Amino acid sequence: MAAESALLLAAAGFAAGLAGSIAGLASLVSYPALLAAGLPPLAANVTNTVAMFSTAVGTAAGSREELRGQRRRLGRLALLAALGGSVGAALLLGTPSSTFERVVPWLIASGSVLILARNPLRRLAARRSGMADGAVRRGLLPAGAVLLVGLYGGYFGAAAGVLMLAVLSLSHTEPLPVTNAVKNIATGAANVTAAVAYAFLAPVDWGAAAALGLGCLGGSWMGPVVVRRLPETPLRIAIALAGLGLAVSLWRAGGGS
Repeated sequence: MAAESALLLAAAGFAAGLAGSIAGLASLVSYPALLAAGLPPLAANVTNTVAMFSTAVGTAAGSREELRGQRRRLGRLALLAALGGSVGAALLLGTPSSTFERVVPWLIASGSVLILARNPLRRLAARRSGMADGAVRRGLLPAGAVLLVGLYGGYFGAAAGVLMLAVLSLSHTEPLPVTNAVKNIATGAANVTAAVAYAFLAPVDWGAAAALGLGCLGGSWMGPVVVRRLPETPLRIAIALAGLGLAVSLWRAGGGS
């Protein structure tokens, strides 16, 4: 790989790591950068997944303050997401992608709307269930939702963080930086599991993955610091609107099908 391409991918990786750790939209930056570097779509997809391994490392290092006391919860979520990621990787390697990719924009749009409507949905669920807040949190985090988001993350991954943030936001009343940090670990588990499979079974461009991953490490380390300092409501709205924008972009790229 030419030095110029490597530098551009490293810069794109930094932006992707920042976007991913803040909003779950790393692939909005990294995937087009890999395509621009000349990689075909499948190679770009699997190379992107491998490079995102460093995002999980960076966000974990940058979110130690938010992750205190979350060990048991993280273990449960990471296990579910990793299982989903392994299934997603198997699907990518063994099935045509066209059908699933038609659903992707709708999944991202749904997750974005859930983030926007988080507080009213929490109140509605609490009223209808007649349960205390702690019981609501336990009841509204279905393992199946985390598993499915992990599957999506292993298969394609664009805005998987938006979907995971939607699931976690509806089930826990906690500061957004904490939910965001937990989201990063859960989606990282799905990503790492898929990356291991792709490293052995898919056409990964290792030079591109190294350059992109190095930038992702720096950007994802900085992301939690940014989230910690931004007001919650505007940040949540910005994440949701960015997710909706990506959904529209993918829908148009797919011919509106």
